[in-house]
Amino acid sequence: MALRFGFAPTEEYKLVVLVRNDLKMGKGKIAAQVGHAAVDCALYAEKKDKKAFDAWYNGGQAKVVLKVDSLEELTRYMQEARSYGLHTSMITDAGRTQIEPGSVTCLGIGPASKSDIDKVTGDLKML
Repeated sequence: MALRFGFAPTEEYKLVVLVRNDLKMGKGKIAAQVGHAAVDCALYAEKKDKKAFDAWYNGGQAKVVLKVDSLEELTRYMQEARSYGLHTSMITDAGRTQIEPGSVTCLGIGPASKSDIDKVTGDLKML
């Protein structure tokens, strides 16, 4: 992989997506929702936090998908991430297929340093 702008990261960076397990979405629906969160977070960082974006991009664009059990839990993680100054992107579904319109499906966090994100999501299990 080519380095973007010759920038070599000194710390690991990642982007994390928390998915609501209580919605019982199918694999394809989950993949689409995670994609929405990852793209939104990456585009935001590219415009507003070039250091984090370049470190994440040049480090291989690590993406980790974790599960939460409810909207309330997802909201708590969003608030905690924001309290640490991390970018978040809450994804709401249009409701054309499996779930009700307006359902919050997942939350993207980052990209940011692995150590900063792990302060918030380090206790969660992989999806």
